[in-house]
Amino acid sequence: MNSAPVSSRVLEAAIAWKLTLDAGCGTPEQHSAFSRWHAASEEHARAWQQLGALDQRVSAAAGPARQALLQSRAGLRRRIGKAGSSLAGMLLLGGLLAWLAGPSLAPSYWLADQRTATGELRTLRLADGTLLSLNSHTAVDIDFDGEQRVLVLHQGEISVETGHDDPRALLVRTEDGRLRPLGTRFLVRRETQGTRLEVLQSSVAAKPHNHLEEQVLHEGQQVLMSADGLGQVGAVATGADAWTRGMLVVDNIRLADLLKQLSPYRSGHLGVAAEVADLRVSGSFPLTDTDLALASLLPVLPVKLERHAPWWVTVVPK
Repeated sequence: MNSAPVSSRVLEAAIAWKLTLDAGCGTPEQHSAFSRWHAASEEHARAWQQLGALDQRVSAAAGPARQALLQSRAGLRRRIGKAGSSLAGMLLLGGLLAWLAGPSLAPSYWLADQRTATGELRTLRLADGTLLSLNSHTAVDIDFDGEQRVLVLHQGEISVETGHDDPRALLVRTEDGRLRPLGTRFLVRRETQGTRLEVLQSSVAAKPHNHLEEQVLHEGQQVLMSADGLGQVGAVATGADAWTRGMLVVDNIRLADLLKQLSPYRSGHLGVAAEVADLRVSGSFPLTDTDLALASLLPVLPVKLERHAPWWVTVVPK
């Protein structure tokens, strides 16, 4: 099998075709369209072959993870079959595609005005002069009207550098609350427990959904905001915005934590053996080439890479 890497977009297309055809609801037109897609590019054929190999490997795996995987796939396939070619079917297909290819992606991700794929970083200059950067797997709606400018962060992380020549209020909203920059540069990240705000310049007023009053965070401060309030204010970590320049900067962290931070920038599984998980790492790593980032560990740590497929990599003892 040709194991040369394929792009995340081609991989996601291959997964979408596999789910459509495996669900048993593919029409003759869809089978014909798949044949054309498969023949259109050597990369398409390679992605399809590699996906089949990974499917066989996962099916041969043991333990609770395998059982959960098979149950989830079977259940979602049944739901796709019932939904047919309707919008509901498309949303279910998108949800399962995301589950296989990367972090969990809600329907709001697919419907957002701006979204990035696995490992994709994007910077936009908005109409008001605001510089907006999107991290990997990020989804944002942009809603400007005559009175205010609103950015709605559904998933992922953004960097905002506000434009200064527009009198309309600029707001960043998440399901946890509202952020109002006061002429500033800051980061906003959706996390499991809430919304993380990191102020890089000037200040930002944060208002949780269930609070009437704002609290102002100043340069160098960060906080986790939930709908019910703000957590403890802390200091912004060094290099917090390095991702906007395509880099990950870490200082004396566990190898397992480094891999956890690299994982959102590549498709598939990135694991670490328990024997080396606690090794300490410092340095700068490229986010746009995570294979290079992993390779840079080999000369300085007693580890090697086990590759079962281009998207299934485990760091193990040398």
